[in-house]
Amino acid sequence: MAVEAISVIKYEGSNEVLAHKHEKEDFTIGSQLIVHESQEALFFRDGKVFDQFTAGRHTLVTNNIPKVRDYMKLGTGGINVFHCEVYFINMVTQMGIRWGTDSKVRLFDPASGLHVEIGASGNFNMRVTDARKLILKLVGTTDGLLQSDVTGEGKSYGTGMFKALIVNKVKANLARIIKEENLNILEIDAYLDVLSAKLMVDINETLDEYGLTMPEFYVTSIVTPDDDPNFVRLKQQFADKTLKVREEEVRKAEAEAAQQRKIVEAQTEAQLKAVNAQGEADAIRIKAQAEAEAYKMKAEAEAAEMQMKGYTYRDETARQVGLEAMQNGITGGGNGGGAAGGIGDVASLGVTLGAMGGVINMTKDAMAPIMGESQKVGEGFGNVVSGNTPDASAAPSAPAEGAWNCPNCGKTGITSRFCPDCGASRPVQ
Repeated sequence: MAVEAISVIKYEGSNEVLAHKHEKEDFTIGSQLIVHESQEALFFRDGKVFDQFTAGRHTLVTNNIPKVRDYMKLGTGGINVFHCEVYFINMVTQMGIRWGTDSKVRLFDPASGLHVEIGASGNFNMRVTDARKLILKLVGTTDGLLQSDVTGEGKSYGTGMFKALIVNKVKANLARIIKEENLNILEIDAYLDVLSAKLMVDINETLDEYGLTMPEFYVTSIVTPDDDPNFVRLKQQFADKTLKVREEEVRKAEAEAAQQRKIVEAQTEAQLKAVNAQGEADAIRIKAQAEAEAYKMKAEAEAAEMQMKGYTYRDETARQVGLEAMQNGITGGGNGGGAAGGIGDVASLGVTLGAMGGVINMTKDAMAPIMGESQKVGEGFGNVVSGNTPDASAAPSAPAEGAWNCPNCGKTGITSRFCPDCGASRPVQ
């Protein structure tokens, strides 16, 4: 029997095909194997993987397939032929495969303490990750493998190899995930991405053993039992709880607003008091400054007047003292009787005039004649009264008893109450 020479080995079929066994099993050396980008090719011999080829054009020679020569046989016409089985595996991702639970999933809601039953559905994508595992564990010696054989898409329930696996994984893990994540069944639609991610991990752990994976798995719908009395009670409890929470939030917001308003009012009142206190302080300070300025101006005016008249504050003070001494001397001397009283008045007047002449510099020149005569008269009367006559050649007499020295101008032997030169008061012993 003649052996048909095959020059090109390739497969270009439907995308629904996951694995395809080439129809021919006898190949000649030098044949061309073409593997597309979305495919891988496996050579089998006696149920074992002979070799594996990725995308590209491959020439079947002994260099590429070293084991081929052990199985080569001489065909008719001098053609070298070897027997082998070739599988083409589709590595394209299968999109939009639908799934759904065949019955309700019973779960316990810890928040309400009620049991409810829910259903789930969605779709997923699938692709081959390991061609060798897929052929060895799923294809075997069959002619190939279709997507529907794996997923049961378009067939009755239970006919797909992994349909039951996917549904069982969803039913077994859905209630667990909801409990672990503490998800509210009434808000479950907001957590579909969480459910999808966790279910995909659980399902892929099993699919990996068969060289398959789900790059995407989606839970698109959760079916709730709206006619279930427990579910109705659950919704009512949730509505009441939500309403109470909102009421408490409103009360809290009102209390916070009232507290904030009181704080603002207190701050405003404190600021007003501070402003008023500052204003009063400023007024007092301005008044004090004005009074000080007025006093300063008055003092400067008085000082200017004194300076213009030729005397100082000290001179003015001495003048006042002299006037007081004169007043006291005149009134005090008038209390005596007879000639002694008259002499005392004249002496006191002379002393007083002498004191005034010593302290009032601005009238010193004008009062000098009067002061000199009066002072001499006073001193003369003093000598007459004491019974002594002035003697220029006589030795100085001892100070009279009770005499004192003026600490202000240095006058000595003063017997009167005030210094006749400067008008200073006698020091207190």
